[in-house]
Amino acid sequence: MRKKKKIEIQYLESAVITDMAADGLALARVEDKVYFIEGAVPGDVVNARVLRDKKRYAMAQMTELITPSPQRIDAVCEHFDYCGGCKWQNLSYSTQLEYKGKQVYDALTRLGKLELTKQVRVYGSSQQYQFRNKLEFTFSPSRWLTPDELADESIVKPQAGVGFHLPGRFDKVLHVNKCHLMDDRMNEIRNHVHQLLKTHALTCYNVREHHGFLRTLTIRNTSLGEWMVLLMVGEDQPENLKLVMDSLAELFPWINSLLYVINTKKNDTLQDQDVLVWRGSEVIVEALEDLRFEISAKSFFQTNSKQALELYKITRDFAGLTGKELVYDLYTGTGSIAQFIAAKAKKVIGVEYVEAAVVDARKNAEKNGITNCEFFAGDMKDLLNDAFLAQHGRPDLIITDPPRAGMHTDVVEMLCRIGAPRIVYVSCNPATQARDLDLMRAHYRLVKYQPVDMFPQTAHVENVVLLEKI
Repeated sequence: MRKKKKIEIQYLESAVITDMAADGLALARVEDKVYFIEGAVPGDVVNARVLRDKKRYAMAQMTELITPSPQRIDAVCEHFDYCGGCKWQNLSYSTQLEYKGKQVYDALTRLGKLELTKQVRVYGSSQQYQFRNKLEFTFSPSRWLTPDELADESIVKPQAGVGFHLPGRFDKVLHVNKCHLMDDRMNEIRNHVHQLLKTHALTCYNVREHHGFLRTLTIRNTSLGEWMVLLMVGEDQPENLKLVMDSLAELFPWINSLLYVINTKKNDTLQDQDVLVWRGSEVIVEALEDLRFEISAKSFFQTNSKQALELYKITRDFAGLTGKELVYDLYTGTGSIAQFIAAKAKKVIGVEYVEAAVVDARKNAEKNGITNCEFFAGDMKDLLNDAFLAQHGRPDLIITDPPRAGMHTDVVEMLCRIGAPRIVYVSCNPATQARDLDLMRAHYRLVKYQPVDMFPQTAHVENVVLLEKI
């Protein structure tokens, strides 16, 4: 019988953290190797355990903080050490903005190969906490326990909980007592449902065995003070459903839209499910300046409403519209950007892959009295052909706001072929945006850019660029 190869655990001692890298990881250089270290911040001196060792880099976990950085602060959240959702809570906000700006600058210069004279400061968020308008929580019959909880014999095991999935673990849920990312009413709702499950011995959905009642809880609110609560259950248990929903309706009368879904399939995808109204409306309403947008349970909307308004203002400013332009808004979603700029354009054509989003866009445009927007559903690389351009006209300006993966190379080629005089590219991933800009360098030049912080306490940053045809 062959003996198993013994795995030697490697440690890094007295490493000096010099920078922040992608995904909120700290960076240290030791000899000719780069170490990406979780849990540290620039200026720290740490010991770390090597988790994965490659030829030119290694992934590591901080095991001891020897000397704390002047930039380090105490995280406000009790779940910070384990949650993984807000990895930069231990950095001051001004420092967060500094490194987010550097992240965008590095992406544009290194990946995009652009020559920039200076790093642009990130447009910061007025709220560093309680800025999100949507959070989804998962129920678990056997929540993840911290090492201290595992060692505590007084804690019953296993124990049900409701919270967030641990990073990279579909089956492990960290129970959350208080999340600081949304208005505290959200914590009241979630904790009440958790108390109900304990008091009435309600079952939680088991993702491995595919049974159980309580499944997910999604909570949304808007800047107008409207609230939506959606409970997804994994089994049709009418008495227990009535128990939970009536209790929520009685205790929280300010919930405008109280919804539920009975989902007996093996995944939590909502798009193919029937969303049923228990009480109130099937939508809540959000505002952007004088516009109103109805948001359903399946609708996408920017998850930081106040900062979304600032992002859209920057986009509109970069567009430089005079009222004479034909604008194509690609990846339009529910048409929020298209409608936001419509008053300053001659006409806006919104294109989106998801048909349901286009339906919402048309409804909202009608309710807002906007008559110079048209929305079309389809794959952009197929839809925006010569026949489409001949029918609707060649755009004077293109706004594109793709998902994190950026634009497909076919779409990039299509933009270059259309040759609009200006393009405003809004991105939630500066790395894929820079990659796309590099592909467009023979046709377009970068005029200016502006990073925007939509998600304080995280490494994520949005970026808006203005391109002009060469």
